Amino acid sequence: MKIMPDVVVIGGGAAGMMAGISASRCGQKVLIIEQNKMLGRKMRITGKGRCNVTNIASTDEMMQFIPKNNRFLFSAFKNFDNNDLIQMLEDEGVKLKTERGGRVFPQSDKAVDIVNGLRSILAKCKVTVLIGDKVTEVLTENGQVTGVKTDKGRTVLTKKVIICTGGKSYPLTGSDGSGYALAKSLGHNITPIKPALIPLETAENWVTELQGLSLKNVAVTLEKASGKKVYEDFGEMIFTHFGISGPVVLSASCHINDNEKYIFSIDLKPALDEKQLEDRVLRDFKENMNKNFENALSGLFPQKLIPVIVKLSGIDNYKKVNVITKEERKKLCYITKNLRLTIIGTIPIEEAIVTDGGVQVKEINPSTMESKIVKGLFFAGEVIDIVAYTGGYNLQIAFSTGYLAGKSGKE
Repeated sequence: MKIMPDVVVIGGGAAGMMAGISASRCGQKVLIIEQNKMLGRKMRITGKGRCNVTNIASTDEMMQFIPKNNRFLFSAFKNFDNNDLIQMLEDEGVKLKTERGGRVFPQSDKAVDIVNGLRSILAKCKVTVLIGDKVTEVLTENGQVTGVKTDKGRTVLTKKVIICTGGKSYPLTGSDGSGYALAKSLGHNITPIKPALIPLETAENWVTELQGLSLKNVAVTLEKASGKKVYEDFGEMIFTHFGISGPVVLSASCHINDNEKYIFSIDLKPALDEKQLEDRVLRDFKENMNKNFENALSGLFPQKLIPVIVKLSGIDNYKKVNVITKEERKKLCYITKNLRLTIIGTIPIEEAIVTDGGVQVKEINPSTMESKIVKGLFFAGEVIDIVAYTGGYNLQIAFSTGYLAGKSGKE
């Protein structure tokens, strides 16, 4: 391959494709080097194959959903925000729709439509793509980027390199952590890597009885064993064979540290305070006064949850509801408002949606995404030490940082 690019983009995911588009539109000759056999491989499986591409939240609102290093992103969002992304995709003919929580998806519910839209723009921008090569070294001289080497023996000379290799989650999609090694070899420090947006394992055996049960409109709280609250949310979750998952759980996982213990509490009836809930229970019991306890709860809980609630309440499931004591009712109400789970860990990082950790932001210029250590070296996307909750925010970070890195540094 004979090419003398102005810019080499390492990685053809969300950040890499956007960096290529942005750089090309600024008049730079771009080469994207992607080790996979296709562009946007991880994007194709995000959002269960639907691709939650962004969120319609304002920038100020979006910052509230980015718990780590959000201030670093001000310039990136100012240069290219969610409205710019939506406009770019719709101009390319990719129809979008907005769902609950401001989450934006392709109207077709097919992630590949987002990828194909970006590929189409790359083609119109005449961006060259090299598929199947892995960059093994970024060349420098006197603190300035001079080129890259690949595992196929290619050497490409350039004065600008953008590392968009992703994190370490879903390594089969190419996010194998190789970008951290490249950055480290060039003098950058890497914040320790851990999984983020990941299901949680619980100690309680009864969760296996609830596998597949989805709870909507519940309020959840994550607190340390000491009692200190670290996160609270409202929304949807699901029980699994090993613990819990779903949007509110994934976001809560961003606050989990391996060396601490946590309690995850679920309020099954957040719309009712304790008095209102007790009145509701009394009303239901009155309507079912001749029934056994276990048969009088269908108005309060999903059927699959009832045996677990009965067991945790300590009330005999065959006890008639008209003889249940006030203390027993209070215990039932307490469990309903405080269904507690002991968190014992997360599933492996390879199954995380995103990675927490990465190239330290203090070593990157937030106005350009350029390294403060090596001239001509830029970073974008998940390789940087930033993490956001679920809802399209992480992809928007990738697009915004990729866009800024692409347009910056043009001589």
